[in-house]
Amino acid sequence: MTTPAHVAIIMDGNGRWAKARGLPRLAGHRAGVEALRQAVRAAGDMGIQWLTVYAFSSENWSRPKSEVNDLLGLLKLFIRRDLAELHQNGVKVRVIGERHGLQRDILLLLEEAETLTARNTAMNLVIAFNYGGRDEIVRAMRKIAAQAATGSLSPEAITQEMVSAALDTRDIPDPDLVIRTSGEIRLSNFLLWQAAYSELIFLPCFWPDFTREHLADALRQYALRERRFGGLAARSAASSA
Repeated sequence: MTTPAHVAIIMDGNGRWAKARGLPRLAGHRAGVEALRQAVRAAGDMGIQWLTVYAFSSENWSRPKSEVNDLLGLLKLFIRRDLAELHQNGVKVRVIGERHGLQRDILLLLEEAETLTARNTAMNLVIAFNYGGRDEIVRAMRKIAAQAATGSLSPEAITQEMVSAALDTRDIPDPDLVIRTSGEIRLSNFLLWQAAYSELIFLPCFWPDFTREHLADALRQYALRERRFGGLAARSAASSA
């Protein structure tokens, strides 16, 4: 079975997991962090080269302030507690999303994670923080429009490759597989440009219940898919990797 090079995960269902157990939402988010820790380890063991996780969307700021603070606190805890292990295991950390306006302590922590692991090559962990697909595309368009406004770029010369290079994910391969937990069947503004031809798998389990076996099962499903990329000839997931 050929493993996809890039797997992206929408980690959904922490709150509902907690509610079903009569626990506060914070307990669900804490359990979600543990599931993330295990998922990173499992992805590395399974030979996944790139793992992107939707950690905090640009829309999450609209949640109650107390919950936002809890989420930010857990992100800080994850990086501070696990950064040394990630670095030791050769994991390179990359952060995508809008950084302008972030709290200084969070920004410095994200930059520290990237700087410390910059030379690692065993695996790539991409953390989508303060990220929204539409916002990313708008920011990319502004970069390209600025070039056009100076006359250094003709509108007719704009290509898909140029747009891709202006996105936060420049130099990151498009995801082969996008997984979402919790039973919701939508992308929720995640990697809208990049996931154009990704295989999508929606799992009924809440994110805190996500295990190594869930990931292995998703990879088995992926291996059975036929990927056409807009063409007529079917290609198996294995042959397109």
